[in-house]
Amino acid sequence: MKFAILGAGALGSILGGHLIRAGNDVAMLARGRRAADLRDNGIRVQGLSDLTVPCQVVTDPAALQEADVLIVTVNTYQTEDAIHPLKHLRVGSVFSVANGVLKNRQLGAVFGDDKVLGSIAMVSGELLGDGAVNFTVNQLLEIGALPSGPSAVGSTIAEHLNDAVINTAVSETIQTDEWSKYVNWSGMMALSVLTRLATYKFLADPKAARVAAKVMRETAALAAALEIPLSDRPPVACDAIGGGSEDDAVAVLQKLGRAFEKNAPQHRVSALQDVERGQHLEIHETLGHTIAEAGRLGVPVPTIETCYGLIGAVDRWIDN
Repeated sequence: MKFAILGAGALGSILGGHLIRAGNDVAMLARGRRAADLRDNGIRVQGLSDLTVPCQVVTDPAALQEADVLIVTVNTYQTEDAIHPLKHLRVGSVFSVANGVLKNRQLGAVFGDDKVLGSIAMVSGELLGDGAVNFTVNQLLEIGALPSGPSAVGSTIAEHLNDAVINTAVSETIQTDEWSKYVNWSGMMALSVLTRLATYKFLADPKAARVAAKVMRETAALAAALEIPLSDRPPVACDAIGGGSEDDAVAVLQKLGRAFEKNAPQHRVSALQDVERGQHLEIHETLGHTIAEAGRLGVPVPTIETCYGLIGAVDRWIDN
């Protein structure tokens, strides 16, 4: 398959590097200093994998005419501007590994809803100062037909990704899985930015974990109002977060924190990495979108509103 990867940050580089090493045809859409570094040094990954591979770098989107699969890895606030120059692209399938639940609508507006697959990525890393990527989590990447059902093309893509040693599965309930991840991500993102701590540290703190639990439970309530069922299975199980008591949710998050401390003590949510690099945050298209939908449906989300106000202040000072 011919892959195109839009965005050459941590996750884009991890996916691209592994696909190239497995023998796939991959075009990396990048620009500026990142494009120059990839041309000069190739994709360099350390941590869970150790690889250095040369790659095809495309800086002019007009130069790319077709791809079997387009994987979008840019942040949500960059998505619309990033995909617009690719509206000419003849593409078989497209999916975004960005956070949130707005991304599929954005992709469908450019490439057509019939080309869009749903996706969640519990695969992560960090782009280091020297241009290498530290690969920290390879838990699961899921893709599937929207809103649900089998996907033959998804199965083919998953085979290629698994051959490239990216743990991938095809979901027949991808809308549920996307929302289930979003429930968890919303709390994790908020606390990572507000505390500036490694993931296991804020999850280990009972008071911080309680704030994360409140954000997650409010997001789960919005999903219920939208009549979107949530997953009751790992790795994004939401039953213990939204179905039990708040104390139960805190206990689950603290257990998760202990797992991070043991298995990935250096893990930091991508939003915290963005803050430290002076980049804008995925706030308006995620928590802001939640608040707008909750207001429309009459779902109270006071903790999310508080976090949105505080994180919004952080975001507004990024350029100052």
